[in-house]
Amino acid sequence: MGMNKNTILGWATLMMIIMGLILIGLGAYRYADIAGWGFATVGFGFLLNAWVFSSLKGRL
Repeated sequence: MGMNKNTILGWATLMMIIMGLILIGLGAYRYADIAGWGFATVGFGFLLNAWVFSSLKGRL
C-alpha cells in the first residue's frame, strides 16, 4: 500500500472535514449557550484548514 503525500493530504482533509462538521453540530445542537459559539467557530476553523490542505494537494 503506497501512500504518497497527496494521499496523506487527502486523508487529513477528510478527517478535518468530519471533525469540523462534528464541532459545528455540537455547537448548534448540544451547547445552546455561549459555549456553542466557540464550538462552531473552532469547527469552522477546521473546515478552513481542510480547504487549505485540499488546495495543497498536488502542489507540494
